[in-house]
Amino acid sequence: MTDVHEAPARRDERDQGDERVERLLDQIADGFSHQARSPVLRSPAEHGLDFENVTFPSHDGVPLEGWFIPAPGSDKLVIANHPMGFTRAGLPTHLEPWHSIWAPSGNGFEIDFVRDYAILHRAGYHVLAYDLRNHGLSGAANGGVSSSGIFEARDVVGALAYARERPDTRDMAIGLFSRCLGCSSTFAAMTQFPEAFHGVRCLVGPQPVTARTIMGRRLAALGIPDRIDDLERRIVRRTGIDFAARSPREWARNVSVPTFLYQVRDDVLTHPSDVQEMFDNIPVAEKELRWIEGTTARWDGYLEFQRRPEPMLDWFATHMS
Repeated sequence: MTDVHEAPARRDERDQGDERVERLLDQIADGFSHQARSPVLRSPAEHGLDFENVTFPSHDGVPLEGWFIPAPGSDKLVIANHPMGFTRAGLPTHLEPWHSIWAPSGNGFEIDFVRDYAILHRAGYHVLAYDLRNHGLSGAANGGVSSSGIFEARDVVGALAYARERPDTRDMAIGLFSRCLGCSSTFAAMTQFPEAFHGVRCLVGPQPVTARTIMGRRLAALGIPDRIDDLERRIVRRTGIDFAARSPREWARNVSVPTFLYQVRDDVLTHPSDVQEMFDNIPVAEKELRWIEGTTARWDGYLEFQRRPEPMLDWFATHMS
């Protein structure tokens, strides 16, 4: 009699567990496919920097918002963008709801990118920092779909065009500081619009990542590593773009400028092999991959420039002089 009564209860528990996982997969697919915007809470003025609020069109006309931070007397410009879900100012992960989202992976502390711009400014660089489409204060586009760099590549090209059209920057040496999604987008732009990078001196790229890798790691942390294909099907239904099409590893084969990548080696949100393969695929002779040790927090990779900027500043100085 015991078995007769317990079997339906076990089935109910399994059914409830399956429903919970299905809801969770839907929530993850929703969040990945259409990123919630985070606010631009920091300003260059906090570091005593003069700046100009600027707006310019992406390659396809989407209005992009940014800051231009001048360095009088310099003839060098660094163009900076940001990771997925961030803005040009960073991410207020010390505040809700972002803290609850990221703290479980050890990334519950604020990222303030304006500190990066202050370091670049002190080193003698003009800075153009901008929000990618569907992020920060930039325009909505493509139905709000996040494409892991496919559409965002147009923003990279738009920023280059804007720099070349401004009378005060058009003759400057240009370097790129492209973070995470911004780096993948730069790889994608070099694939789609190679002519746009003629004359660009170099790229510094913190932590580019492959969509399937980071989503697979997230599912593993949730105890459902075998559901990656189910998640992909949900993302395709929402965006029309599968994981194979979101491939910075393949786009890296078209990188055409000296490139410095860096990455937290034990980042819980990815695998070292992901960035290593991108680096190996970059066909230029002048390239470097630097590992950040002693942490599992991805956010530590975004703070590396503030803590130890010398290798990156040396890269810019070497290739932009």
